[in-house]
Amino acid sequence: MNDQLWWYVARSGGIVAWALLAASTLWGLALSTRILGGRPRANWLLDVHRFLGGLAVIFTGIHVGALVLDTYVSFGLTEILVPFTGTYRPAAVAWGIIATYLLLAVEATSLLRQRISRRVWRWTHSLSFALFGLSTVHSLTAGTHSANPILRVAMLATSAAVVGLTAATIDQHLRRRSTNTPQRTVPVIAKERRHAH
Repeated sequence: MNDQLWWYVARSGGIVAWALLAASTLWGLALSTRILGGRPRANWLLDVHRFLGGLAVIFTGIHVGALVLDTYVSFGLTEILVPFTGTYRPAAVAWGIIATYLLLAVEATSLLRQRISRRVWRWTHSLSFALFGLSTVHSLTAGTHSANPILRVAMLATSAAVVGLTAATIDQHLRRRSTNTPQRTVPVIAKERRHAH
């Protein structure tokens, strides 16, 4: 047990990090739809989203740090920081490395939101979808816990919820755009009627 302590810390840290990331993603999608009520919203709703994302970063750090300290499966800094350089399930680990970089980018731009343009923030924040997808693939393929049926069902059910809320968000966005489109065509129609007379 003691020989594998850091391995267990790495596994549990990774599972908790994924759960927090999933919760943050679901909460953010719920905020972008009208599930949590219309606007304006209470500030604490956004604070919960940020808090979950921050905790996900902390537990990802625990996950990565424990892997470096672990002697059960040897990971050096290169294997932790550079995709496809390790010997232990290189593709599966690579998705986790890329997901970690995306997580740091999303969190950094969220902290700097008041100092960067809205366009940059929105583009970077949209990487959350890739982040969630890659971290889920990493969790299902890299860890020895991936064979656990309860964990697999929980991850697949959560992924289905993310897909459903994403579809609802896209649908609402398209409906808002379609209601704004006729306003641009009115002057053209009016102009055509004047020429017809």
